[in-house]
Amino acid sequence: MKELHLTIKVIPNSPKTELVGLLDNEVLKIKVKGAPEKGKANHELIRFLEKLFDVKRGDVTLISGSTSRLKHVCISDKDQNDLQKIINDF
Repeated sequence: MKELHLTIKVIPNSPKTELVGLLDNEVLKIKVKGAPEKGKANHELIRFLEKLFDVKRGDVTLISGSTSRLKHVCISDKDQNDLQKIINDF
């Protein structure tokens, strides 16, 4: 089974949730609408990634960084090619 592991820098409290870009060290930068309290930003990030990668609920897992702006996530059934398509469309 394919798995895509990503490191993401999250900017909470943004006016809208959106992909900002790819940083030099291959870290995705994403602004999220949710506040960094009670898991709201994490929930918004996971919801956004599910939609961005067109995966079903539960296919995006937060591996580490639940209280940090730098997060490590795993997306089931996706790989580097899927990530590249999203970056190219960006």
